[in-house]
Amino acid sequence: MNRVPPGRSVEVRVPASSANLGPGFDSIGLALGLWDRYVVTTSAAEGLSIAVTGEGAGDVPTDERHLVHATMRHTWGVLGVEPPVGLRIDAANGVPHSRGLGSSATAIVAGVVAAQALSLGVGAGGDEQAYAVWPAPGQPVPFDEGLAVHLSSRLEGHPDNASASVVGALTVSWMPDGTGLDRGDRTVTARIELHPGVDVVLFVPDAQLATRTARAVLPATVPLAAAAADAGRAALLVHALTSDPCHLHAATRDWLHQEPRRSSYPGTMELVDLLRSQGHAAVVSGAGPSVLVLATRDSAPAVQAGRLAGEWERLTPGVPTTGATVRAR
Repeated sequence: MNRVPPGRSVEVRVPASSANLGPGFDSIGLALGLWDRYVVTTSAAEGLSIAVTGEGAGDVPTDERHLVHATMRHTWGVLGVEPPVGLRIDAANGVPHSRGLGSSATAIVAGVVAAQALSLGVGAGGDEQAYAVWPAPGQPVPFDEGLAVHLSSRLEGHPDNASASVVGALTVSWMPDGTGLDRGDRTVTARIELHPGVDVVLFVPDAQLATRTARAVLPATVPLAAAAADAGRAALLVHALTSDPCHLHAATRDWLHQEPRRSSYPGTMELVDLLRSQGHAAVVSGAGPSVLVLATRDSAPAVQAGRLAGEWERLTPGVPTTGATVRAR
């Protein structure tokens, strides 16, 4: 088995994401213009060094448990290559942690694409070929987007955040069921361009909420009427986001996951209720506790937290049309 060679360095940028968007539970994702940046360097000196600045600094582990590093090792195992002897990861995190903005997915995606990029040419061609094809500093380093979506989705447990972070824009993802033409063993993602008039407003609280906590309160079964209602609104949501934003308020109505979680984030639901009563298409971002409003460029300035303003940071990050990128250093 060939080893990832020393002397390589890449810069990886991965956007945040919002998932579900109301009725699109575990299937619809939206990239957000908040970014994590990683510089990952291989060396001949044995050992691991990790430095973290920005979000999570002082809280996340800086040893083998670091999510980017753990994901890289997993990815190298899938690729069938040996990890490098020495590795340094410099993380500059811009995505708030445990706020429903896909922070774990950004780290996982970063690990998957960094591992792929650093392995360029390693494998059947051997290390000598690897050195020969390494790009010049500043040039893109290729990676397999389909594999990145699939591996990241499996590690994350659902594809909506990971897919948006890999490819950007709006995504709808699913796993083939093996019937007819719907075959394959990888998660599949359709990348969809937003209507040019669509904009997003985020309200981010200081409080954190672990995704596993929010998912633990979800029921194992849902009424047929609720499932049918959500399916209709999810279809309408894609139409509203791509063709007719006037339907955004109706399209973001949900029956499956937001109400069962109300007790987990009462402040979040209070803000969602307030904004929706004003006609804004407000939803819980991912598993919460942040609130996302799908607006238009004309209506976005009017989206305000009002009497709750002191409890929330208002952001207008935009929706990037590209997802994860890797460049040689």
